[in-house]
Amino acid sequence: MLLDVDGTLVDSTYQHALAWHRAFQAHGIHVPMWKVHRAIGMGGDRLVGALAGEAVEQRHGDDLRTAWEKGYDDLIDEVEPLPGAADLVRALVERGFTVALGSSGKPAHTRKAVELVGVADLVAAVTTSEEADSSKPAPDILQAALAQAGGRSAIVIGDSTFDVASAARMGAPCIGIRTGGFGVDELREAGAVLVADGLADLVDADWDALAEAAPPPGAEDDPNLP
Repeated sequence: MLLDVDGTLVDSTYQHALAWHRAFQAHGIHVPMWKVHRAIGMGGDRLVGALAGEAVEQRHGDDLRTAWEKGYDDLIDEVEPLPGAADLVRALVERGFTVALGSSGKPAHTRKAVELVGVADLVAAVTTSEEADSSKPAPDILQAALAQAGGRSAIVIGDSTFDVASAARMGAPCIGIRTGGFGVDELREAGAVLVADGLADLVDADWDALAEAAPPPGAEDDPNLP
């Protein structure tokens, strides 16, 4: 079982959106907050170009990522675990699943998130942006987590359309949860095999059936940004 971290285990989507928005503002680049939010879940190596264009990425990409990282550091103490996060991880382990985490975040941010949820002793692997050539929706981060956990196949749980595409590109079904701000229809149309309001709703899911599920055609496509 591969779980995303930001927006899935911890309620950090809007802190990330605010940190990115402030980074763009500090460099005189106007990207509306709602558009920033829609890109959260995509890795920082992709986000700047996707929102502001390749010219901005070439000129300011590294500086923007540095500003975002510092901005999120200033907000990280506001982040809390999402309801049911620790309970679901424990329930999955008790059912015999090997659980690993695959995050597009920075290692320090991901470590803090795992500490907040209190599941460090329950997960077999944790991978971050530092362990992948390309971030979500590329499958690299999830594939690294799967390999480190010693698995051959997986079910993915994530909160964004980027998680759905990333899972599909490694042949894995993805369960979408609404805690990142994406709607039910968006997650279903992206290819999520199940959509739930939050992790607490998954404790009693039909995991045998989900383990047999496959990503639908088109789920591997790049998610649309507004």
